[in-house]
Amino acid sequence: MDRLVLADRRCLVLAMIVVVVKSGFRRMPQSSPARKHGPEQPDVSGPTPKLQRTKTMKSSEESEKKNLKKQLKDVEISVPIVYGSIAFWLGKKASEFQSHKWTVYVRGATNEDLGGVIKRAVFQLHASFNNPTRVVESPPFELSESGWGEFEIAITLHFQSDICDKPLHLFHHLKLYPEDESGPMSTKKPVVVESYDEIVFTEPSEGFFARVQNNPAVIVPRLPPGFSLPPPVPSEDTDKRKRGDTKDNPLSQWFTNFSEADELLKLAAARQQVQAHIARLRRQLSVIDGQHQQLKTSPDL
Repeated sequence: MDRLVLADRRCLVLAMIVVVVKSGFRRMPQSSPARKHGPEQPDVSGPTPKLQRTKTMKSSEESEKKNLKKQLKDVEISVPIVYGSIAFWLGKKASEFQSHKWTVYVRGATNEDLGGVIKRAVFQLHASFNNPTRVVESPPFELSESGWGEFEIAITLHFQSDICDKPLHLFHHLKLYPEDESGPMSTKKPVVVESYDEIVFTEPSEGFFARVQNNPAVIVPRLPPGFSLPPPVPSEDTDKRKRGDTKDNPLSQWFTNFSEADELLKLAAARQQVQAHIARLRRQLSVIDGQHQQLKTSPDL
């Protein structure tokens, strides 16, 4: 599988995988996160026990922050995502310029909350829409509109500050009409187009690792020998995370299942088909070989 790769320092994007629909990605430029450190002001009031304790606390806090920014070498954190759209024909309510109601979104592959990784999502619609640049500041990252035409939607994902300072650009083609356009249109069965990807962060910071190591939307590997786990971070508010997930989304019944179990079942079914095809070919070859032997043993005419 090819995967999207983002490095904390390099913000490098590799090729993506698309399970349902293939679409292009652009390589992100290399860059390093901007970090500003101002010089410390000298203490002009003279050393006192109180000031000395304050400076010691500040030094300890700065040391802790420095450790959280330390990168974990040879470690990758991956975040499976799905982005796509669901479009409903309005039927009798349809007009010339309002024939469909649709929703475009970015969700977790298992419908978990992505707010721990993604800070905001920007959806760039067709220029004919009022305010075509739509910004969604919190999960779920989705946008609903209505219209009559199909077009490409640019989706820009901005990550939390301890992850990467460069955004990731995705592109999704909004589809309103089914593949079989000759068949009757239905107001109950929508047109669903989804793509699956994994965003991979290489050499994440210890702070990022500690913050998401118990996040169900994130795949965190075991640390290599010699590494120690960063200090645990208190888990996110469960109610807040539930509000950000898409498990109870009204559209969830139409979501594609991208679970590993589902993929394993598909692979097993494909393997059975291949084995059955091989068995048929072997039987055909056996018949041909038998006919060939008969021709060799029969007397010449």
